[in-house]
Amino acid sequence: MKIARIVSSREHMPLTRPYTIAFRSIDAVDNAIVRIRTDAGLTGLGAASPEAFVTGETFAATLAALDAEATRWLIGADVRTLPALCREIGSRLRATPAAAAALDMALHDLFAQSLGLPLCEALGRAHDAFPTSITIGIKPLDATLAEAREYVERGFTALKVKGGHSLPGDIERLRALRRTFGGAIAIRVDPNQGYTLHETAAFFEQTADLDIELLEQPVKAAAAAELRALPDDMRRRIALDESLLTEKDALALAAPPPAGGIFNIKLMKCGGIAPAMRIAAIAAQAGIRLMWGCMDESRISIAAALHAALASPATAYLDLDGSFDLARDVVAGGFTVEHGVMRALAAPGLGVATP
Repeated sequence: MKIARIVSSREHMPLTRPYTIAFRSIDAVDNAIVRIRTDAGLTGLGAASPEAFVTGETFAATLAALDAEATRWLIGADVRTLPALCREIGSRLRATPAAAAALDMALHDLFAQSLGLPLCEALGRAHDAFPTSITIGIKPLDATLAEAREYVERGFTALKVKGGHSLPGDIERLRALRRTFGGAIAIRVDPNQGYTLHETAAFFEQTADLDIELLEQPVKAAAAAELRALPDDMRRRIALDESLLTEKDALALAAPPPAGGIFNIKLMKCGGIAPAMRIAAIAAQAGIRLMWGCMDESRISIAAALHAALASPATAYLDLDGSFDLARDVVAGGFTVEHGVMRALAAPGLGVATP
């Protein structure tokens, strides 16, 4: 089964609910969509949503890495040689991990389609389903509670609350959420690198009675090693995100004592499913739990991340809400969300299809 054609396009996707995080506000996102066609008539889909603030990859660089000339080397390649192709993608597109992820997931989509299996089954399913958190941006207290009520009414049981502008303000919002919803919801907090090490310790001390499930990337990515100074019980609930891009990062962060007890894997950071599964294996060996996250992305790449998560034994958390607020998408399917629980469809490959 050989690759006959590769086409990429730019898709502008406004958000139905703009939001604010520690370092910017977002009201729309651009995704690069990749379609790989084989001589057997199958089409594999991929999507790229680069985050320059995290990886340095601009959208212009993503598009350049996916244009016809840059991907010409894949024409005529046999999809059945998937591991070798993914290795070559990693080598050629090292500076553009989102572009690499788009090609990688499209090839995985084709590979699993050729087997007639959902991708998670082809990878070795370890889980059936997980609840995903849904994100509340930085906003006033009343707006935070109103949005949380909406999500709880829709069946979500895990909320991720953005913060990082003000530790006292963050804690005030968290106290109000716990007071309002009691133990009915899990609360995750993401300051997006907005705290100092001292503030991180203070956060845990001042929220000890709030049953916070995890704290995601509290300090600057470059300062992640400083987290080793925190007590074990604090580090165990820290999810490393912006500091975890590559397998090399995973090895360094997992070295005893680990800088955090949770790795947040995002395909747009690491370059696709193949490197993500290698990071997942490192985490499993180190006793580190996995959280699978995302940017604002098409259902294509959200489905890809979900399939990888379901095939990773160390997976403990999902944060795959990146397509929920897109005003439009280029595909349907891929997964279902019922009462906040995500499941991959039983269709072959990623299970996504153009409407």
